[in-house]
Amino acid sequence: MRVLVTGAGGQVGTELRQRVPAWVELTALASGELDISDASAVERCVTDLRPQLLINAAAYTAVDRAETEEAKAYAVNALGAENLARGAQVAGIPLFHISTDYVFNGESSAAYVEQATTDPQTAYGRSKLAGEQSVANLCRQHIILRTSWVFSAHGGNFVKTMLRLAAERDELRVVADQYGGPTSAASIAACLWKMADEYRSGQEGFNWGLFHFSGAPQISWHGFADHIIAAAAQGELIQRSPQVQPITSAEFPTPAPRPAFSVLSCEKIREQHDIEQPDWRSDVLVVLAELAKA
Repeated sequence: MRVLVTGAGGQVGTELRQRVPAWVELTALASGELDISDASAVERCVTDLRPQLLINAAAYTAVDRAETEEAKAYAVNALGAENLARGAQVAGIPLFHISTDYVFNGESSAAYVEQATTDPQTAYGRSKLAGEQSVANLCRQHIILRTSWVFSAHGGNFVKTMLRLAAERDELRVVADQYGGPTSAASIAACLWKMADEYRSGQEGFNWGLFHFSGAPQISWHGFADHIIAAAAQGELIQRSPQVQPITSAEFPTPAPRPAFSVLSCEKIREQHDIEQPDWRSDVLVVLAELAKA
């Protein structure tokens, strides 16, 4: 199967490349190779490469910077998704698209299901929701995969930030009143390839639509940081273990407000695609092992 991956230089894009199945003929393009906000470039790319599946891992993910660069966030997250959706529909191929927990306001007390009311509180969240809507409206065969708290051995993410700060400080102050589900980029890539294989097999009744996929169990940022530091110390990836102190969101203000609760219910993807939630604790160990070899 000919598969085109956009955003190949990001965390998920990198894992998609590293985990490509033997049955895939892959073209993976980073943002410098294909600007998805350029409709003509997207159209030419799809026409020339003739992919049988398009996976969009491209995104503007600078959450705080998006508050002052909303147009740039929309160009990639909304217009880019729209261009890919139109291109996929014209070519008669499916589009798999990655979205985010930031489409919710974070005020729920129960895990968000796919049909829960969206209410993004940030420019980033609004741009991603607009992208979701374009994909759903313009491409008949689509998968929208909402995920959260992505980490890996590549790029910038919370795990790598905690390790860097652990080498510099005796104490880390981490927000303890925001809860979510950390998700490894490797798990997201494996999920996407599993669904692609299911589609490829031609089974009747492939379930298209919107799905949630994130790691379990739910945890606070403080709890996540504490686990990372303990695991890194045990694996001798850091020379010392700083104290991880809990603080409130009010004590760590950011330009873009973070959801207080962004846990995603993943029952639908389990029931319709037989995909279980990954345990982020074991994925952290894998990432730490990768970093130790780097």
